[in-house]
Amino acid sequence: MSKYHKIQTVFKRDPATNFKTLMEGEYSLPEFNYLTDNEWIWTEKVDGMNIRVYFTDDNMIFKGRTDNAQIPATLFQKFTDLFLPVVGQMPAGTCLYGEGYGPKIQKGGGNYRKDQDFVLFDVRVGDIWLQRDDVEDVANNLGLDVVPIIGGGTLSRMVDTARRGFTSNWGNFLAEGIVARPLVELNARNGGRIITKIKTKDFV
Repeated sequence: MSKYHKIQTVFKRDPATNFKTLMEGEYSLPEFNYLTDNEWIWTEKVDGMNIRVYFTDDNMIFKGRTDNAQIPATLFQKFTDLFLPVVGQMPAGTCLYGEGYGPKIQKGGGNYRKDQDFVLFDVRVGDIWLQRDDVEDVANNLGLDVVPIIGGGTLSRMVDTARRGFTSNWGNFLAEGIVARPLVELNARNGGRIITKIKTKDFV
């Protein structure tokens, strides 16, 4: 079961500040610089616990970002309730990527909802990443939340939006940030996906 790839922040971080601040204008990947004026789709970044749900022919496996990450018991039970009924129905080799979120998961987890749950942001079947419409179909079929699309535009516009701060789709609090993908799914020369992020706290 593959770990979810690292999402690079759009700009490099400044070693002079122990990497706490951004070096604005210095893109962390050359592909971001090349594509900066293209159309990107933005989804809200959720402050939770990265979770992988992997289906085999007759079983399912839950993991955090790493294989050794400890999933809270309440959240583990929630996953069992959500996914055990569909074991055997999902294609073998399907992996759902999302966030466990809610109270006691990260500092502001209780802002999102009153109970712990799972919100989907990506689906991989074998070596293929599903397109957004297909991810939404999976979420609908399984009764899952999916991270909301909050806008789109250039990377400069994305950075300005995060700089100003914006209200979360989940309630009257500051969203954690933005995850952005090109309008058309692209890969870098090394095979890695072109995807980036920016956090509102980088400008606070």
